Amino acid sequence: MTSQLTLHGKVVAITGGARGIGAATARAFAAAGAHVVIGDIDQGAAEITAAEIGHATVALGVDVTDRASFARYLDAVAHQFGTVDVLVNNAGVMPIVEFDQEAPDSVRRQVDINLLGVLWGSQLAIQAMLAAGRGGHIVNVASAAGKLTFPGVATYNATKFAVVGLTEALAAEYRNQDITFSLIMPALVRTELADGVGEHWALRKSDPEQVADAIVRATRRRTFEVAVPRELQVLYRLHAVLPHSVAAFTIRALGGDSYISEAGHHPHRRQYDQRITGTDAPETKR
Repeated sequence: MTSQLTLHGKVVAITGGARGIGAATARAFAAAGAHVVIGDIDQGAAEITAAEIGHATVALGVDVTDRASFARYLDAVAHQFGTVDVLVNNAGVMPIVEFDQEAPDSVRRQVDINLLGVLWGSQLAIQAMLAAGRGGHIVNVASAAGKLTFPGVATYNATKFAVVGLTEALAAEYRNQDITFSLIMPALVRTELADGVGEHWALRKSDPEQVADAIVRATRRRTFEVAVPRELQVLYRLHAVLPHSVAAFTIRALGGDSYISEAGHHPHRRQYDQRITGTDAPETKR
C-alpha cells in the first residue's frame, strides 16, 4: 500500500493557478507548508495571486498548449526549488454551444488546453520524477463531464472523458514507480467557467475552496478518484453500470439535458466567452 504524502516542503506546480480553482488550490497547498509555483498564461494575474497568498508562493508564465513552454515552466520550478513533487493539471475552458454551431477554433482550443495541456504536463512531470528517482503525484482536474454527458458541451465532454481515460491508464502504467495519480471530478464550481449556469438540486455547485480541499486531501492520501461534492460518486457509479437508455433517462429526469445548454445564451457568459477566445488568458478561468 502506498504511504501517505507529507506536503510540508514539497514542490507543488499548479497550472491555471491565477484564478478560481487553481488559486484556491495554491492557497491550500501553501497553507500546508508546500513550496507552491503558480503557472498561468496570464503571468501578471498569477503574480498578483502569488503575492496575495504569500508563503513564498511563486508565479511563472506557461502556455499549457505548448510543450516547450510547459517544459520551460517545469525547468524553472526545478531551478528554484528542485524537481516537482506534485503537479496539478488544472487549466481548462468550457464554452457552451450547440455542437453543429461550434466554430473550429473553439473545438481546437478545448482540445489543446483541456487535453493536450494535461498530456504534456503529465508526460513532462513523469519524466522529471523518474529522473529524480523519488516518485511524485499528479492531480488531473477533470469534471463531472468526464463521467456524465450534457448537451451543449459535447467537445468539453470529449476532452474530459479523455482526461479520465488518460489518468486511469497512467495510474496503471506507473503503479510500481511510486508515481501516483488523483482524478478530481467536480460538478460545476462557482468560478467564471460556470457563469450563467443556475443551481441544480442534484448537481450542486461547489466553491473553489471545496475543490481545493479535495485536491489537497487526495494528494496527501494519494486517493485516485474524488467527486466534489462527494455524493456525486454514487451517480458516477450508477451511470457506469446502467444501460445507456436508462442512464440517459436518469440524466433527463434530473434535468441534466438542459441544465447546462440553456446557459449558453445567458448574458453572464459573454465576458467569459470573450476571454477564452483570446482577449484574456483562457486557461485561467476554471
